[in-house]
Amino acid sequence: MGKEDEEEGRSLFETPTWAVATVITVMVSLSFLIQGSLEMFGKWLINTRRKSLLAALNKIKEELMLFGLLSLLMGHWSILVSKICVSSSALSSQFYPCPLEGTYKDAVHHQIRLLESLNSSTHSILHDQIKKKHHEHCPKGREPFASYESLEQLHRLLFVLGIVHVSYNFGTIVLAMLKLYSWTSWESQARSMVIQELQGSSGIDKKNLRRLTTFVFHHTSHPWSQDKVLVWLLCFSRQFWSSISRADYMALRLGFLTRHELHLSYDFHTYMLRSMEDEFRDIVGISLPLWIYAILCIFLNFHGTNLYFWLSFIPAVLILLVGTKLHHIVIKLALEVEDTNSGGGIQFNLRDDLFWFGKPKLLLWLIQLISFQNAFEMATFIWSLWEIKGPSCFMENHTFLVIRLSSGVIFQFWCSYITFPLYVIVTQMGSKFKKSVVAESVRESLQGWRQRAKKSRPGRSHPSRGSVSSTTSLDYVVDEMNK
Repeated sequence: MGKEDEEEGRSLFETPTWAVATVITVMVSLSFLIQGSLEMFGKWLINTRRKSLLAALNKIKEELMLFGLLSLLMGHWSILVSKICVSSSALSSQFYPCPLEGTYKDAVHHQIRLLESLNSSTHSILHDQIKKKHHEHCPKGREPFASYESLEQLHRLLFVLGIVHVSYNFGTIVLAMLKLYSWTSWESQARSMVIQELQGSSGIDKKNLRRLTTFVFHHTSHPWSQDKVLVWLLCFSRQFWSSISRADYMALRLGFLTRHELHLSYDFHTYMLRSMEDEFRDIVGISLPLWIYAILCIFLNFHGTNLYFWLSFIPAVLILLVGTKLHHIVIKLALEVEDTNSGGGIQFNLRDDLFWFGKPKLLLWLIQLISFQNAFEMATFIWSLWEIKGPSCFMENHTFLVIRLSSGVIFQFWCSYITFPLYVIVTQMGSKFKKSVVAESVRESLQGWRQRAKKSRPGRSHPSRGSVSSTTSLDYVVDEMNK
């Protein structure tokens, strides 16, 4: 047995050079492969002028760098922290994630029986070694603040969380893009109809009015749509069997263009893609509030609270809540269009008041929380499989575990493929358009135009009123787009 311990605990000086070189080669090659892939993807985003997605990629790189820094700090400070001694009474078992009874107690008894099966001398040696290992830095009556093994397990949990969260971010981007690109045919039909109507003799307003009929009928024909309370139940149920339809897309597109006085041939779909890329920049990464949320989850997850059980319901509740609100906004707009049509004319009253507290961004923060909670759920499960070999309260109820994980994957897919694209189009119904309403190349041209106009001002002793007015208007337009 002493020889086996020697083999397990040999130092770098007792390890063959070819083994060390092989490990370094594999790790360095893997690191360069990942870095090269990210660099190539970044260059492609630059060449295709997708600056918003490039910013999202940079945030993912920052997240990876943050987790790398955490890994570096924990790898070097774990030994120092494990040498901090506190009173044994302060380490109450009340705050243990698992109780010292039931399954965990059975596992302990099983290990004790294995030790007792050894001869007495060997058992004595093992007992002395274990005692020395865990208490050699602390006097009697005091224990380590956090053991070295627990810090190493926490180290691995953070590593798994980083990998899973980055993977979920990429998955969200891919699924949302696929959903939005499925609307391309609707945009092509809308623009072709506008061109045909301009070339024909029929009026555009009449055709727009007929086009809205399907939209209004679909959302107002149900008797519950007229009731202030039952309409929420209708919106809740509708998200299970109905998403954005062709009539919805055409109507919301028309509402956006008429509200902001854009030409009906404007490429609304491309604008939404640019807008969604801007949203990706905000949704990826783990913000400070999410870190605080994760720390609180870990702190409050002591036995008896069943915290992880209750947290598993958060994604489902929030997704249904956000989806219900988005469908309610669409129905409300349809009811308002129906009222304006009765008085003649077409009028969309787009405004921020349609959203909770007048803040469309609040829905995006909830979607970000959903994605993080799903990633946290999956990360803790993978970590449990990695770390926990025997019976544990983390893996005790297999049926509940399967249901919890499968529902997390399903709701993450739902959030990425249905809820987030729905959010992208419905939030265009706010009071202001976003800066992505103008292409990046046009924004750069306008900014250069403004800078040249400002530079030419001091050279003129008496600038004309028209030049001052045009420069001021240009400043206003550029500032509005950059907000």
